[in-house]
Amino acid sequence: MNKILLVCMIFLISSCVSSKKYNQFALDSEKSIQLLNGKNQALEVQNTELKGRTEKLLKDVGELSQRLDEAKRKLESSNADNQKLRQITADLEDQLKSLKDGSSQEIARLMDKLQQTQTDLQKREDILRSAQAELEQRSRRLKELEDALQQKDEAVKQLRQKVMDALLGFNNKGLTIQEKNGKVYVSLDEQLLFKTGQWEVDPKGQQALSNLAEVLGQNPDINVLVEGHTDNVPMRGTGVVKDNWDLSVMRATAVTRILLKNKAVEPRRITSAGRGEFFPIDEAETPEARQKNRRTEIILTPRLDEIFKILESN
Repeated sequence: MNKILLVCMIFLISSCVSSKKYNQFALDSEKSIQLLNGKNQALEVQNTELKGRTEKLLKDVGELSQRLDEAKRKLESSNADNQKLRQITADLEDQLKSLKDGSSQEIARLMDKLQQTQTDLQKREDILRSAQAELEQRSRRLKELEDALQQKDEAVKQLRQKVMDALLGFNNKGLTIQEKNGKVYVSLDEQLLFKTGQWEVDPKGQQALSNLAEVLGQNPDINVLVEGHTDNVPMRGTGVVKDNWDLSVMRATAVTRILLKNKAVEPRRITSAGRGEFFPIDEAETPEARQKNRRTEIILTPRLDEIFKILESN
C-alpha cells in the first residue's frame, strides 16, 4: 500500500517539482506513514496493557476482600478456643485445689497438665496476636486501595466538570461529554471540526480544541487518546488520503497537532489513531446514523500509578 501511494505521488508531482524536491517529498511521506503505523501499533499495545491492568486490579481487590474475611473467621475461631482453654485452666485449678491433700503423684500429674495447658494457651495467644497484626495490615492495605480508587473516581468526575466548563460554549453544536469506565469521553462531530472529506480543522473546532488543551495542560496526570472515526461510505482518493482509514488517521493527527500547540501538554501523553468506519456508534444505514459515526473521540484517562504501587506491595 505504501509503494502504491509513493507511485501516485510521483505521477502527480513529477511535472512540477525538481528531482531533489521529489526525493525529499517521497522520503517525508514514507516516514509519515511509518510514524502513523507505529502509533497505531502503540495504541493497540496500550489498550491491551490497560485492559490487563484493570482486570488484575479487580482480581486483586477481590482477593484482598476474601483474605480479610478469612482472617476475621480465624480470629473468631481463636477467640472461642482461648475461651475454652481458660475454662479448662480454671477447672484444673479447682481440681488441684481440691486434691492438694491427695497423693503427691496425682498432684504432680495435674501440675504437668496445668503447665501444658498454660503453654498451649500461650501459643494460641501468640498465634492470635500474629493473626490480629496480619488482619490490621491487610485492613490498612485494603483501605489504602479503596482510598486510591475513590481518589481516582473523584479525579475523573472533576476532570469531566473541568472539560464541560471549558467547552460550555460548544454544547448542542456537535459536542458530547460523558464519563464511562473510569474515563472521560469527549466526542466531537465532524460538523464541528471538518468539512466533508477534509482533515483540516475549522476555526470553530480549533477554538474548542484550544480550550480543551488548556484543561489538559493544567492536569498533567491525564493520558490522552485521540481517535478518528468515519462512516461506512467508501472514500476513494488519489492523493495522500485514499480511503476512510487514511482519512480517520489524518483527522486524528490534525486534532493532536492542535492540542500540542499548548506547550504545557507533553507529546508523550497523547496517542492518536485512526479507526476508520469499524467502530460505529449507530449501525443503521441512515444519513442520521452516518452523521453520528463521523466523529473524533478524545479519551482522557487518569494515570493509575498509585493504585498499581499498592497492588504490587501486596
